[in-house]
Amino acid sequence: MQNSYKTIHVAAAIICNEDRIFATQRGYGEWKDFWEFPGGKIEPGETPVEALRREIREELDTEIAVGEKLTTIEYDYPEFHLSMDCFLAEVVEGRLELKEHEAARWLHKDELDSVGWLPADRTIIEMLKNR
Repeated sequence: MQNSYKTIHVAAAIICNEDRIFATQRGYGEWKDFWEFPGGKIEPGETPVEALRREIREELDTEIAVGEKLTTIEYDYPEFHLSMDCFLAEVVEGRLELKEHEAARWLHKDELDSVGWLPADRTIIEMLKNR
């Protein structure tokens, strides 16, 4: 079987509020019902930070302040390679209104294992628990 392995570049927001982290549940596609950090594809000409602000505005009707870049996760899914820049963020304005996701939860660090994360997102959980 031949695999035309394309790379998808995305940015993800680790939205924090005190000791809680915001998680969203996918409402569509092959990975429906899995949990993820919100964000999305970086469009041509955009920086990861610009993409993240745009995606959060589109998906959650919220303005965020993007802070420290935690890491870049490289993960091989069966159909593509994911390169995900992960940034700490906080809400500046808005109510995190779900426009594309099925559900969302604020999770304390000790609750991060209580949802079924997408495989790439799971790789950052241990890092967040130890912060």
